[in-house]
Amino acid sequence: MAQAGILVEDDRVELIDGDLIDMAPIGSRHAGAVSRLTRLFGAAVGADAIVSVQNPVQLDRYSQPQPDLALLRPRADFYAESHPQPADVLLIVEVAEASLDYDRDVKVPLYARHGVPEVWLLDVAGRSLTVYRAPGPDGYGEQRRIGSAESIGPVSLPGVVIDLAGLL
Repeated sequence: MAQAGILVEDDRVELIDGDLIDMAPIGSRHAGAVSRLTRLFGAAVGADAIVSVQNPVQLDRYSQPQPDLALLRPRADFYAESHPQPADVLLIVEVAEASLDYDRDVKVPLYARHGVPEVWLLDVAGRSLTVYRAPGPDGYGEQRRIGSAESIGPVSLPGVVIDLAGLL
């Protein structure tokens, strides 16, 4: 659509179930949280994963969300030849400042239906993190709210631990 002139490069939209969804502008608290997560994950995963920030994930022909952060299986081309697909995703992190309901009620179930193994939903305003694991067609079988004094790591990368104290 960008090539046809329907969208311009700066348009903030996602393709979700065949619909183009306008994304809210990124606020400073949201941007700060994404930057902090990028630094934490970059230091923690090393060469074990690619840290992808606000880039598309091709779930299927009709859905190409742009999660705030995704940990991807390493690939020599760094996904230059094609966007990552669900089998390439180790973890998705969505940061919600103004989009909590949309992220929780639309995007998290979408990720579950496509088999993304784990999603973290960081609620900036509510200062909480919800971890979703065990995906299935009806959503995630496991949901756990994590406190600010805790540490957590993605199940796909057992050696990676993220201290939440600075995030929440």
